[in-house]
Amino acid sequence: MQLRRNKIRFSKINHIFISHIHGDHIFGLYGLLSTFSLLGRKNPLYLYAPENYGAILKAHLSDFDIHLSYEIEFVPLRGKNPVLILDDRYITVRAFPLLHRIPSYGFLFTEKSGERKIIKEAITEHNIPVSRIPSIKNGADFTREDGVVIRNGEITLPPHSAYSYAYCSDTRYFKRLSTFIKDVTLLYHEATFETDKQKLALITGHSTSADAANVAREAGARALIIGHFSSRYKDTDKLVKEARSIFGPTFAAEEGKTYDLSEIDSL
Repeated sequence: MQLRRNKIRFSKINHIFISHIHGDHIFGLYGLLSTFSLLGRKNPLYLYAPENYGAILKAHLSDFDIHLSYEIEFVPLRGKNPVLILDDRYITVRAFPLLHRIPSYGFLFTEKSGERKIIKEAITEHNIPVSRIPSIKNGADFTREDGVVIRNGEITLPPHSAYSYAYCSDTRYFKRLSTFIKDVTLLYHEATFETDKQKLALITGHSTSADAANVAREAGARALIIGHFSSRYKDTDKLVKEARSIFGPTFAAEEGKTYDLSEIDSL
């Protein structure tokens, strides 16, 4: 329902990342998998989750006699160090351990550096044919008809710095976490409790707003979104205020809101 409400096309979803197997993070998955099948999906779906979820998923499909129209490629998450789990043309994704009551993982999505940007005036000045533009964007020099070599740096501009996004939920604060997401563009970090509930956070394996802010500050993040708030909070302003006292560019997660990483510094 939320995917439809936010106009996210089901056919565009090819990778699903599950941090841990508590109900609020996986119960919605079963209906989604069945919906994909009812819609006639054929492409494989890549599912990343803690390794013990593989058997649980298999049992669910068997117990409910579900026969999907597509294959699920299950990628188990394990270990105590960051690991590369996806590397395609556009991004890399790394999973890293969190500190919760059960095995839990965060994810770091990093954009790959784009092509260089050709200077439009240079095309006319040096009579650069359209067929040569792709190679120039990839770093090649250009040789004019008179034999003069034009260095790439003279006719192109470097691409923007690669953007990145880290997702951290559910977890207690621990010092090593910030090293997994160093210099991340945008960090989402759970902030289940206010700072005065620090003891409860430790018991339940969750973070306070101050914990989230400290991770963002230590990681050198450019912006922080906090969420996963306890239902006791009808107003999240105090949690945001607490976090901002440590890390200024902090915002509360809003249902359905989209963030443009190229505009992150202007939030």
